[in-house]
Amino acid sequence: MHPEWPVLIAVHAVAAAYSILFGAFQLLRRTKGGAVHRVIGRIWVAGMYIVILTSFGIRTLNGGFTWLHALSVFTFFTVSIGLWAARTGRIPAHRSYLTGSYFGILGAFVGVVAVPDRRIPQMAVNDLPGLVVWVACILLTAGFAVAGTALLRPARKPAEPAAADVL
Repeated sequence: MHPEWPVLIAVHAVAAAYSILFGAFQLLRRTKGGAVHRVIGRIWVAGMYIVILTSFGIRTLNGGFTWLHALSVFTFFTVSIGLWAARTGRIPAHRSYLTGSYFGILGAFVGVVAVPDRRIPQMAVNDLPGLVVWVACILLTAGFAVAGTALLRPARKPAEPAAADVL
C-alpha cells in the first residue's frame, strides 16, 4: 500500500480496479449464464458493493460529498435491481442495469484520473514505479481469478457409443 493512502482509500481503489477488470471480462465474453459468468459476476458485484460502501467514507477536504457520492447511491440501486432481475429471470433487464453500472464505474474512474490533484494521477507523476507495481499486481491477481474459473467449466460428457460398438 502506498504510504499516503489510508486503508479505506486503498480498499476502495483495489475494489474499483477489480470491478473495472471483471466487468470488462463479463461484457466481452460471448458465453453468458454459465458457471464462469456466475462466479465472475459475484466477484464483480462484491467489488461494486465494496466500492459503493467505501465511497461514503471518502470525502472532500472540507468533509463534503461530491457527484461521485450521488453516483454511488444510484449505482447501489442499479446493481441491486440488476441482481434482482437475474434472480427473477428478467435477463434483458439484468443485462441493462449491470451494463449501465459498469459504464458508471468507468465514468467515475475517468472523473477521478482526470483531476490532477487525485491520488492516482499524483502517483503517476511522483511514484510511477509504485503505480506500475500496483497495476501489475491487480492485473495478475485478476488474471489468476479468471483462469481459476476456467476450472469450473463442466466436463464434457463422453459420447454415446454407437449401436455397432455395443454389439
